[in-house]
Amino acid sequence: MSEKLWGGRFTKSAEEWVDEFGASISFDQQLVEEDIQGSLAHVTMLGKTGILAEEEVDKIKKGLTTLLEKAKKNELIFSAANEDIHLNLEKFLIDEIGPVGGKLHTGRSRNDQVATDMHLYLKKQVQEILEEVKHLQDVLVKKAEAHVETILPGYTHLQRAQPVSFAHHLMAYYWMFERDYGRLTDALPRIDKSPLGAGALAGTTFPIDRHYSAELMGFSGIYENSLDAVSDRDFILEFLSASSILMMHMSRFCEELILWSSQEFQFIEMDDAYATGSSMMPQKKNPDMAELIRGKTGRVYGNLFGLLTTLKGLPLAYNKDMQEDKEGMFDTVTTLKGSLKIFAAMIDTMKVRTERMKKATEQDFSNATELADYLVTKGVPFRDAHEVVGKLVLKCIEENKFLVDLTLAELKEANEFFEDDIYHVLNPVTVVSRRNSAGGTGFEQVKLAIEKVKKLQKNK
Repeated sequence: MSEKLWGGRFTKSAEEWVDEFGASISFDQQLVEEDIQGSLAHVTMLGKTGILAEEEVDKIKKGLTTLLEKAKKNELIFSAANEDIHLNLEKFLIDEIGPVGGKLHTGRSRNDQVATDMHLYLKKQVQEILEEVKHLQDVLVKKAEAHVETILPGYTHLQRAQPVSFAHHLMAYYWMFERDYGRLTDALPRIDKSPLGAGALAGTTFPIDRHYSAELMGFSGIYENSLDAVSDRDFILEFLSASSILMMHMSRFCEELILWSSQEFQFIEMDDAYATGSSMMPQKKNPDMAELIRGKTGRVYGNLFGLLTTLKGLPLAYNKDMQEDKEGMFDTVTTLKGSLKIFAAMIDTMKVRTERMKKATEQDFSNATELADYLVTKGVPFRDAHEVVGKLVLKCIEENKFLVDLTLAELKEANEFFEDDIYHVLNPVTVVSRRNSAGGTGFEQVKLAIEKVKKLQKNK
């Protein structure tokens, strides 16, 4: 005879190793508080609707409260024989208060129960992650405010293109993270729905009040279709998708931090707390935390693709395959939270080598566009100006010098419209400061952008 809580129609039990393979308690025990929270709401609703007697409800609620206190003290010892967090807690409850504990499961299934747990869990975690994203943005704004007039080469194709304000570069990432903040915020209304009361797939014959239990758990509403309620994992996919994009943004920034901290760039130096040394080479200072965030991006992508693949062929409603929805979700939450904390701290504490950045803009051809634009203001068609400047760049390369090293006579030989003021125009600081089109890198535009986002941050 099976000893499982669902074992009435079974004549024998599975071997221990089979139980262990099918069990999810090794990871879904993370949902212990959410499971008890859902059960407290459910039993309160059972009492309100008269499905359970008041004294039964009180006894079950006291038992659940005791289990919650034990869970917070790590005093509950879970068993793979009881498969998952739901059956483990039900067994604990029956042991605690007797057979009346078995009445808690009236009008619900593990199918709607587990979905409810994950909605509760993810709602809480996304709200905490949003705070971490906001903190990172605050750090970026603070760092940008200190470096409005710090200039560095801007790149396309990893080739020097045009000089930009370092603050402008930092604020580009602010806006990437703002979109991430928006995506996570947009996902919350779909996370904030209660599946509880959908039963296994078809609802229940008991006169339950799903809206009341949803209200008790703090949800804004319920799933309108019982089949959808137990089979939907879109809310996890949305979270994993938004998390993947957020990790991608951090990874891109980490790639730049890694490059900038190299001997070849020397634009920044990471704080010792976020770097490591070599076991063999005593001179090394490796940007390991930035590299780890870049590397951990892959595991978050994997969690997204894993769940997409798991779900792609599943018929309605619940299937055991869906047990695979949790580990990737848990892992992504842990990875994302850790990465955001480390990343914000790295940005906050990194040393910016302003003179090194500025010097780099003085030893390249990133001011070439400025030369062409100068000729355009004199009435020269841009394509003609582009060709003139291209030939001047080639001349400089052949003679091992830069555009500012050309004499006025050499410039006039290339085009008669060049005048003495061209040398002011070619100064990298001038190049940056003059780009005051909306959203540009000009210092005044950058200051306006910072003031704008400071207001945005206050309203979050």
